[in-house]
Amino acid sequence: MAESNMNSGGVAEEGEDENTDDSHLQLELSAFRAQWMSELLPGPRYGEAKRRLLGAADQKRRQELAREEEARELFLKAVEEEQSGAVYEAIKYYRRAMQLVPDIEFKINYNRSPDPDRVGGTYLAENEGDCEIDDLLAYFQHQLTLQSSTLKICEHEVETTQVHISALPTEVLMYIFRWVVSCDLDLRALEQLSLVCRGFYICARDPEIWRLACLKVWGRNCTKLPFSSWREMFLEKPRVRFDGVYISKTSYIRQGEESLDGFYRAWHQVEYYRYLRFFPDGQVMMLTTPEDPLSTVPRLRSRSTRLESVLFGHYRFSQDTDNQTKVYVVVAKRKEEKAEYQKSRFCRRNPVPEAEHSFHVGLQLSSGGRQRFNKLVWIHHSCHITYRSTGETVVTAFDVDKMYTPLFFARVKSYTAFSDRPL
Repeated sequence: MAESNMNSGGVAEEGEDENTDDSHLQLELSAFRAQWMSELLPGPRYGEAKRRLLGAADQKRRQELAREEEARELFLKAVEEEQSGAVYEAIKYYRRAMQLVPDIEFKINYNRSPDPDRVGGTYLAENEGDCEIDDLLAYFQHQLTLQSSTLKICEHEVETTQVHISALPTEVLMYIFRWVVSCDLDLRALEQLSLVCRGFYICARDPEIWRLACLKVWGRNCTKLPFSSWREMFLEKPRVRFDGVYISKTSYIRQGEESLDGFYRAWHQVEYYRYLRFFPDGQVMMLTTPEDPLSTVPRLRSRSTRLESVLFGHYRFSQDTDNQTKVYVVVAKRKEEKAEYQKSRFCRRNPVPEAEHSFHVGLQLSSGGRQRFNKLVWIHHSCHITYRSTGETVVTAFDVDKMYTPLFFARVKSYTAFSDRPL
């Protein structure tokens, strides 16, 4: 009897546990249903998600239409090549069209002739007045939009565990590009960087970079008119170059002194070099020395050079009515501390009157050979001596003759090997 009571008590406990589990399941199911219904109700997130989906669908539809248009042009070009007997060329166009749209042959209007200017480059700009680089820029921008709904500057070709540069925001990437250009205006490095990929090409054509470069060369008041872009202005408008040095070599024969016996007279061949290095901020260095460029050019890399005979100054551009660009340079030696003259009761020295020497140079900028703006022709050279005690200025003008040979530009890679500051 006791055993039967115990069994009945155990069965009752098991029934209570099952009822408790069922109640828990019901509560969880009710909570899930409530959460599900709340997610179905429209709200702020629902509107944002809907807009995102609609934008993605619209982007996908534009991509499909663009691919179909390009495939149609390629297919019609293939038909034309096949009819003219160029079967091999036709097969190439057929293959490219089928890769874009597999069933393109059923979507073709054969009454329409292909546009030869658009085959293989449908999205190049149609305006013949635009330059080729502008067309290529528009083409690259369109190709990037066709790749995915999220615009990326570039994508990695090989999978890697490291963070790719495409993960950087566009603003950070543009700041890196400004470091590449640097304060020395190394636009050559920017052009080389644009060859990496289409995204870098687009970044290297950013108008802000070229605008800052133009303002640094021609001042804050310059405008890009009549040029169509800041880049075209920087490339086409006459200017001096900063990634090297202008060099001229002068040689002449000088008659020496006659020998003691009067039997012969010596003749000397004299050679010397002139160097001019310009900086984007309007500063310039000038040096006249018999040393050859191999030993002199590396010492002109920095403005803090230790060469004692280097003259420092500034320059400016001037475009006269004859449409010739001239460069006017004013240079002088660095100011040094006054020399102290020792007094002696046996020797009395009279100090030389304090005077400031400056040299004024006028040069005409021109192009020669394959390079642009690589030649400077002398048009003026004078020495100005100003005495501090009286304020009098004495000007001595030199005759610009055959001794003033033109200066030709030589690019020096070490001048732009490092970046001190961004653009």
